[in-house]
Amino acid sequence: MAFTAIGITALLGGLSEAPEEPEALGPGSVLDQGLYSTKFVESRMAVEKAKGTWDKDKRFVELVFEVTNKGDETYQVGLPPVKLEQAFTSNSFAGSLVKITPAFPKDSGPLTFAQAKGGETGQLQPGVTSQVIVRYRLNDTEQPPEKITMDVASFEFEPEWNTNVPRWRMIAEENLENYKFYPEIKARVTLAVKKGDAT
Repeated sequence: MAFTAIGITALLGGLSEAPEEPEALGPGSVLDQGLYSTKFVESRMAVEKAKGTWDKDKRFVELVFEVTNKGDETYQVGLPPVKLEQAFTSNSFAGSLVKITPAFPKDSGPLTFAQAKGGETGQLQPGVTSQVIVRYRLNDTEQPPEKITMDVASFEFEPEWNTNVPRWRMIAEENLENYKFYPEIKARVTLAVKKGDAT
């Protein structure tokens, strides 16, 4: 009887295991996101020097990645989602950075771009590894955080339910209580912010 009760309880979810913690990663780690292969290079302070006496130095916190587009098409660098439940609609790289802690004020950005031979671009070409920068501006009195933690999602190549045409989409699960989709967190990446001479 005890075995049967445990079996039924487990079947009904009463003894279900707690959700697995995302993989914990740090500087230099490489993550296979399905659509992208991503190396988390560093987080650092950067300063844009004043252009004249009328101007002043601008300070930034930058997240630096090396991103390879593993798809057959060009995809966007994109932006991190404003809300977690909006993330699943994105297939851009920065769209997979579904939560960044601590959160920066809205007027801080971010500005996102990939380094290219001709300068900066918002596109990631297929089969090409690009350095991607996600940049937040600090206000005059704001101090940079000691570290930044990112919850990172991944993608799968699956047919659309209505067309049966396969495409890259973010892996997400529906919350049956509010009928919203939330991304599955593939990894939680923590990077100490390198201050250098920027402060």
